[in-house]
Amino acid sequence: QVQLVESGGGSVQAGGSLRLSCAASISIYSPYCRAWFRQAPGKGREWVAAIYTGGSRAYYADSVNGRFTISQDNAKSTLYLQMNNLKPEDTAMYYCAADPGGCSSATLFKFGRGESEYWGQGTQVTVSS
Repeated sequence: QVQLVESGGGSVQAGGSLRLSCAASISIYSPYCRAWFRQAPGKGREWVAAIYTGGSRAYYADSVNGRFTISQDNAKSTLYLQMNNLKPEDTAMYYCAADPGGCSSATLFKFGRGESEYWGQGTQVTVSS
């Protein structure tokens, strides 16, 4: 059973930055596509970014591309999301997720439906104007 624990959420003004972290019980030798999702009040879960445990190629939703950066520290099995130039519309609960295997097109399509095999409990990000 994979356990994911997020941290780093908080409140910030528009234009500010935050870095989220996700500690995981995932072996660095296990293939997973790791991702960040978010869910704003009254809206569905939205995929934000993804990265493969065995590589460095990252994938981003259009809404955050150029502002957010996903990265990982495999020695610590920790996933990060650096969020810059935050906007009020970025306000949401942010979730860390993981899906077995690589970041295939099928996996990214699954993420696009707001689905993943494993989830963290979420961390709140609030951006004020």
